[in-house]
Amino acid sequence: MERISRFGYHSLMIRRNILSAVLLVVGVCVVGSGCASVEARNQTAAATKDTVYLFSTFKETAQDGLRFAYSFDGYHWTNVDGLFLRPMVGSNIMRDPSITQGPDGMFHLVWTAAWHGCQGFGEADSKDLVHWSAQQFVPVMTNEPTTVNVWAPEIFYDAKGKQFIIVWASTIPGRFPDNLEPHDNNHRLYFTTTRDFKTFTPEKLFFDPGYSVIDGFLLQDGARYVLVHKDNTRPQRNIRVAFSGSPLGPWTDISGPLTENFTEGPCALKVGDDWLIYFDAYGEQIYGALKTQDFKTFTNITKEVSFPEGHKHGTAFKASRPILDGLLENKP
Repeated sequence: MERISRFGYHSLMIRRNILSAVLLVVGVCVVGSGCASVEARNQTAAATKDTVYLFSTFKETAQDGLRFAYSFDGYHWTNVDGLFLRPMVGSNIMRDPSITQGPDGMFHLVWTAAWHGCQGFGEADSKDLVHWSAQQFVPVMTNEPTTVNVWAPEIFYDAKGKQFIIVWASTIPGRFPDNLEPHDNNHRLYFTTTRDFKTFTPEKLFFDPGYSVIDGFLLQDGARYVLVHKDNTRPQRNIRVAFSGSPLGPWTDISGPLTENFTEGPCALKVGDDWLIYFDAYGEQIYGALKTQDFKTFTNITKEVSFPEGHKHGTAFKASRPILDGLLENKP
């Protein structure tokens, strides 16, 4: 109960009117549009200016290089103008840019370097996301000469193993039952590891769930690991998750579909106590998101998030504020 000092009748009425006005505004905000919760997120973000969220992305149909979006709350994303790395390896395209930061602070980028006829992916490094090393083409599928493609490489730092794990999707015709899949579009996930980006282990099968799978995204949730991925079978083509006690699998407890059909390119970001799983709903031509804390129950928050027009899938990750400032100040 609120205590009000006695300053006479008129003073008391003024205080009551002010209080009523405040309560009315708050009530409208909460019931009408949810702006109170949005404002709370914005205030929390403003109070933590030393960290931000970045999202690596590219543009259709140009595929001409690395772009970024940024956010202070993980819900509302703003475009960073400019192109920060033009692809010079493979077929000179860049799709699905995936970035992680190593324990030494160096950022490592991998990307899809060609649609077909390419047995590797592109890789480059940077301390600030503005100035990049020479690009290299990493030929990971040369031991499988009939490989059709190397799509959507995703990079993950394995702190326990002190190594980087890179996962991608490839089709090796005839290796697995096609079922409803075209013979040259029946994917499984493969991986390689590296400690120095000079030597890479031979490729190995990473995930065979019994269906065509692409767009694998690996994350650590406490003591377990979660593999968010796209079930690429017809007519599914939606997002699922699987679990393991090791970042290299084996992967079990595969979920049912978490999204509608025609969704792909998932990545996840920890925001507070929640994991936000972003995905490209290419059928609707929008970018969507799910929210979860336990990877058992999921809430679709697509109506609560916003992205720049034309945003395409990459990786969302946390970075320091000076990194964002450098991107904004040094945009090409």
